[in-house]
Amino acid sequence: MDIISSCSQVQQTCMQARHSGRTLALVPTMGYFHQGHLSLMRWAREYCDLLVVSLFVNPAQFGAGEDYQHYPRDLDSDVTAASEEGVDILFTPGQGSLYPEDYATWVEVEGMSGKLCGRSRPEHFRGVATVVCKLFNLTCPHKAVFGQKDWQQLIIIRKMARDLNIPVEVVGRPIVRQEDGLAMSSRNAYLDREQRKAAPMVYQGLLYARERFESGLTDPGQLERELERYYQKNLPQGEIDYVQIVDCNTLDRPDTLKPGALAAVALKLGPARLIDNILLG
Repeated sequence: MDIISSCSQVQQTCMQARHSGRTLALVPTMGYFHQGHLSLMRWAREYCDLLVVSLFVNPAQFGAGEDYQHYPRDLDSDVTAASEEGVDILFTPGQGSLYPEDYATWVEVEGMSGKLCGRSRPEHFRGVATVVCKLFNLTCPHKAVFGQKDWQQLIIIRKMARDLNIPVEVVGRPIVRQEDGLAMSSRNAYLDREQRKAAPMVYQGLLYARERFESGLTDPGQLERELERYYQKNLPQGEIDYVQIVDCNTLDRPDTLKPGALAAVALKLGPARLIDNILLG
């Protein structure tokens, strides 16, 4: 495995590989790898000749007062894990190489970026779209693989690639969960013992929402209210950021529940902000 930090070097290497007819896949990450990340690498490894994993804690997607400085990092462990998964290039750019002092260009997907997580994190998806666009330009992938836990991010990146005519297939892969249902996330490291014990209720609430849909509930507003009450009762130590039912492709609120609706939630549990989702139907 090659570890490359230079933007020009990784771009030249990937362009040469693509020109020679090799297929490239990119897995963008912020590191601190868990089984969710590794599942993306394993899937991508099966569909490409050259697997690139980027590791960059992107300051542009963190707002004021958020956890950029404290975001978990363990480069040595990440290098070992990536090598064991057959990664060909681990791209580890420095902040200055992606955002030089005079940096002034941003990518923003209007509309979608202001929904769900974007309501409480208004600059977040501008930072996400910008850095992913740069990574696409630098690594020239045929496929880019993202986890579905960040469903809003996945939909926004797909639209960005489509709108900007970037020749990449944006692939979403299923959420990887702990045995008790908690969606794997680097931020789970923030949870203390009691918070970790309570955290699976986030997913249990989503299963409850699915059951209510399957029992015939068709009013999205009623389902949102019932799910909020579920969390207030079963996860009282959690602070609800949002509980919303949206169309899985547009992120718009449907008038009536039908298959393809997405129940999406974000709750703060201690220092950790936990997001999760489930498809209805």
